[in-house]
Amino acid sequence: MKYQVPSLSVTSKKDLPDYGSTSIEIDEHKLKKKRQQRKEKWARKDLFGNTLINQTLIELETDEEFQAIIKRTKEIGYEGMTREERIQRRRALDSLGIPDFNSFLATKLDDESNGVLSRKNPEVLQINVGLYCNQACAHCHVESSPLRQEMMSTENAAQCLRLLKSSPSIKTLDITGGAPELNESFRYLVKMARILRPDIEIIDRCNLTVLQEPGQEDLVDFLKENRVRIVASLPCYSSENVSKQRGNGVFERSISALLALNEAGYGKELKLDLVYNPLGAFLPPPQIKLEAKYKEVLDENFGILFNSLFTMTNMPIKRFADFLHRRNELKDYMDLLVRNFNTDTTTQLMCLNTVSVGHDGKVFDCDFNQQLGFPIGSNGIYQGGLSVFDLESLQDLVNYDIHNDNHCFGCTAGMGSS
Repeated sequence: MKYQVPSLSVTSKKDLPDYGSTSIEIDEHKLKKKRQQRKEKWARKDLFGNTLINQTLIELETDEEFQAIIKRTKEIGYEGMTREERIQRRRALDSLGIPDFNSFLATKLDDESNGVLSRKNPEVLQINVGLYCNQACAHCHVESSPLRQEMMSTENAAQCLRLLKSSPSIKTLDITGGAPELNESFRYLVKMARILRPDIEIIDRCNLTVLQEPGQEDLVDFLKENRVRIVASLPCYSSENVSKQRGNGVFERSISALLALNEAGYGKELKLDLVYNPLGAFLPPPQIKLEAKYKEVLDENFGILFNSLFTMTNMPIKRFADFLHRRNELKDYMDLLVRNFNTDTTTQLMCLNTVSVGHDGKVFDCDFNQQLGFPIGSNGIYQGGLSVFDLESLQDLVNYDIHNDNHCFGCTAGMGSS
């Protein structure tokens, strides 16, 4: 869930996106139908040992906003900066005149909930193992980059595993980051979770390019051996559009990685899913139609197979919120989300059955509340709240209220974002 940062500037009115849904034909360029030749060409690409991190850092050096971030990081540290920015960003959203989410929800639901969502027994344990990443995506809601050094400690990871063992209702362990594979606790969590809960589904939120990073030559084999389901970001099936969102060279690495995964059995007996995010301030197209188009083009041109495509609405927080703010589109985007509220999404929201754990061990309703600093049981932006060490089982959280706010319109618009 990547932009090349320098490409974000707007030079004319024509650069602004149209609001509404994107077209299925997101790539107008017709690739030549020489599947076997292309498959052999891309499969031969030897990208190991050629890290993407250096290129990412060079791109960051040309962007004024990221330079300001680097300066503030050196002065007050990343945690100090993010606390301040959380408050500022929250106030910016409050000033837009967006309706209160819970009050709005109460008018849409045909029950007596009064807009209050009820937590169920947790079925998904999502762990953010750290913010270090080989890419720096401008729409990244966790603000990962090679500059971020926060990683989950072994102590916190071990406690997560204890909770996993004592929480039989958990069916899925969802590991995210950053590039989770580059963080120290990733392989420890995968191996131990597979031993402790052989029945559980383990998900790796993979950016694909990590498969070619130095030291990751055995990553595909590791994932296959531990029967890890891969949910991978691929915002388009064309080089041009992928480069716009995630940086130069990312498309080539992604195709090469997908071919390697297919060769290992992913997309066949092992699950490989792809994720699409819109390039700008609009909603994704219908998931079923776009999935069919992805499958047609990737198979026809590269011989690539995958199981499902997930279309995700971009959440109006952190880097994407900043992107919208710079283009004076934040209010229009929030209005778009409110207008496209879909009652059907309210029964599938991640906050209902998911527990999200940050690298520091804090416990959240969802990954988005985690990034905004609203722990379960807190009384304000990162004020108090529970950690994994406060719990005997994840079922202990059933009686805690879910924290909803106006960013939740992102999860209830169109097909949602959870």
